[in-house]
Amino acid sequence: MLAGRILTPDGWVTGTIEFGQRIDRIAAASADTGLTILPGFIDLHVHGAAGVDIMGGGDAGAVVAREHARHGTTSLLGTTMTAHEPAIRHALAGLAGVIAQRPERGARMLGVHLEGPFISAHRLGAQPPYVMPATLELVRSLDAIAPIRVLTMAPEIPGHLALIPQLAALGMRVQVGHSNGSYDDGVAALRAGATGFTHLFNGMTGMDHYQPGIVDAALAHAEYAEIIPDLQHVHPGAILAALRAIPRAYGITDATAATGMPDGEYALGSQRVYKCLGCVRLATGSLAGSVLTMDQALRNLVGMGLDLADASHRLSLYPADYLGETERGRLAPGAWADIVVLDQDLQPVAVYVEGEAIL
Repeated sequence: MLAGRILTPDGWVTGTIEFGQRIDRIAAASADTGLTILPGFIDLHVHGAAGVDIMGGGDAGAVVAREHARHGTTSLLGTTMTAHEPAIRHALAGLAGVIAQRPERGARMLGVHLEGPFISAHRLGAQPPYVMPATLELVRSLDAIAPIRVLTMAPEIPGHLALIPQLAALGMRVQVGHSNGSYDDGVAALRAGATGFTHLFNGMTGMDHYQPGIVDAALAHAEYAEIIPDLQHVHPGAILAALRAIPRAYGITDATAATGMPDGEYALGSQRVYKCLGCVRLATGSLAGSVLTMDQALRNLVGMGLDLADASHRLSLYPADYLGETERGRLAPGAWADIVVLDQDLQPVAVYVEGEAIL
């Protein structure tokens, strides 16, 4: 049992929460502990942590799940990079086991975010140049190795627009990202069944009042979109504008192997990246993922002026709803006991994943 100020679907309750693997009961009580109890964070875009990269395969997924759990992330998607097909298959094979069986003291791996290779060669960002067009046969074969929950795609590539409804019918959330497309391409993707945007503002055509791009399509029409609130990928003012325009925009980390590690050189897929001054860059100086953790994302959002409940929703409830995970991302009887307990500085003092104590 835990006591404190608890964020429930009906608002704040000062009291106690009882749980095993799932939440049993939340009751109001006099419980002035100074602690805040939130749903565990759900990160739908994670490349690595603790010195390992998802593309490395093997036990990388388990290492990543354990490191992010220490920071309050209770569920996540292992995220791939653009690579040659055998390398992607190798990464998915490594993720399959950790998706099937949650690692001890680790976050629940809910599936895969296939960020590459179905992207634009003109908007690679930090992705290697191994792009290829998507086909239903190829995506099905990858999904058979490990379940693809989110798939990033550039809709302007020939054949992609027609493929979106077929992928949506398989239960995948198709996101527009790493795209050199126009506003019309973004709108057409949404009409075809795309449901989100990958790290909004980054790796896509931007705002232009004469020739609007993918960002404009998201701000004008999207219900959901990822955004990286590390305060380096996107200016706080742009984040606030996006949160005002997109009702259920949610935060992701885009975390790399350098997360939780000292400054130095690390792998990001087939590339080398460098951690320095709290960010990760290619040798060219371009940003290449982040070292953000979800607890820091919460503090950043609150520091920008968001109400704590709103910030929590954007790191837990909204990503859960986006995936259709109705038993995660909320503290309510019957939901999984995915819980993060914070002190008055919003630092985690306890984390529970499906009732298991992590901190």
